[in-house]
Amino acid sequence: MTLARVAIFAALILFGLPPFAIAQDVTLTSRDGAVEISGDLLGFDGEFYRLDTIYGELTIDGSGVLCEGPGCPDLENYVARVTLSGAPTIGRVLMPALIEAFAIRNEYDLRREKISEFNYRYSLSERRTGNLLGEFNFKLTNTDEGFADLLANEADVAMSLREPRLNELERARAAGIGDLTARGRSRILALDALVPVVAPSNPMQAITTLELAQVLAGKIENWATLGGPDAPILVHLWDSGSGLGQATVDRLLTPQNMALIEGAVRHGTSAEFTKAVSTDPFALGVTSRSEVGNTWELALKGDCGFALRATRRAVKTEDYPLTAPLFLYLPARRFPKLLREFLTYMSDPSAQLVIRRAGFVDQAPEEIEINAQGDRFANAIVQAGEEVALEELQRMVRTLAPLKRLTTTFRFEAGSARLDAQSRSNVQQLARAMELGLFDSRRLVFVGFSDGDGPAEANREIAIRRADTVRKAVTAAAVTANLSRIGLETEAFGEAMPMACDDSAWGRQVNRRVEVWVR
Repeated sequence: MTLARVAIFAALILFGLPPFAIAQDVTLTSRDGAVEISGDLLGFDGEFYRLDTIYGELTIDGSGVLCEGPGCPDLENYVARVTLSGAPTIGRVLMPALIEAFAIRNEYDLRREKISEFNYRYSLSERRTGNLLGEFNFKLTNTDEGFADLLANEADVAMSLREPRLNELERARAAGIGDLTARGRSRILALDALVPVVAPSNPMQAITTLELAQVLAGKIENWATLGGPDAPILVHLWDSGSGLGQATVDRLLTPQNMALIEGAVRHGTSAEFTKAVSTDPFALGVTSRSEVGNTWELALKGDCGFALRATRRAVKTEDYPLTAPLFLYLPARRFPKLLREFLTYMSDPSAQLVIRRAGFVDQAPEEIEINAQGDRFANAIVQAGEEVALEELQRMVRTLAPLKRLTTTFRFEAGSARLDAQSRSNVQQLARAMELGLFDSRRLVFVGFSDGDGPAEANREIAIRRADTVRKAVTAAAVTANLSRIGLETEAFGEAMPMACDDSAWGRQVNRRVEVWVR
């Protein structure tokens, strides 16, 4: 067989493994002896070999070849080993809870081993035979280190509280990991939120996002400016290498073209942060909803009267403006079967319940009765501008009253028609629910809303186009769904029901959305 046919014989798919050993020379020979190829063994996932050869990196189906050499794996007792590195917020509680539930579901025995303060191993074994099936190794570092380990091939999965930076995307492509923004390269594991917090003894109850940004930038230095006592404000944040610390700057300061105050106190752990803020009546910090501890969360308010707290429902619908997804980033490689099964399990409804019990916000669609949304409709009436006629508000109520709102909401990146990260995940979640038949014989209405900038009729036209775009994206993703059994419609009410004030960029972005209503 020619070398060209060898290249065809090699399934040129990409797959990934933890670096279980230093690459060693091996020779793979077809079972009829007609094909032989040598190279450095980069990995084996229980089904496919990955070799670095003189012809480049090849992936070869293990069922069709025999392996010779000191690096050849034990095919009968293969153990899937996976390394996850990055944010402790994800790796310390949430992932172990999901692994435990996955083990129970599949009747595996689970053993936890503490290697060091920041390194843990979870081993899965077959209950009947005791054979070791796989190991999940956790390196609890921070988001920066998680991406660095992924790019250096020292980890198979990066646990992140933010999306990758431009330089990380470029380095990933150069390293052969692929485009980390492409479909399938990331998973949103759960949802969290950035929240401003103070000590319980602090009388403050709410703050605007602009005021919060000005405090972080040192433009507001005294509590008296915010209506509090005449005392200096001491800013507390997470470390600059952590996803939480970086997301705080990205979400609050960067949009305002502000830089962080030099005197901010940085913290590496939740315990340090919560202790420092909760015991200082003049401290103000930004942390995650899941790491509030003994501090007091401030609501985010607007000059027009809106005030939102990071409730589970507000985070899930992305009505709360500082929602923060928890990401897993994966290289463009094939993973061992055990990890593929685990990744599939994380989208299961039972896994969403585990996420919720672990203190995070899950992504399973929920239905909200219209009676539970009285404040939204009241705000719609109070904030209605001159261009939103009473007839339009009445039409909105008549249309939506027989329906229930899903917690699945779609929003767009700032200045872009592209769905944001959480919304792209929502496309897959809703599509999967449709494929499972959860909406068979029901009616789904994709309802577009806009901000209040510009003429009302033009805003409504933009909103209906967005609603149609989302509907098409969801139906395209629901490959196996029987769409003939689901009623799919689009509607729009433009600027008729704002969720935040239009006097800020974040408020306008929150208002530009597509909701899903169901009957």
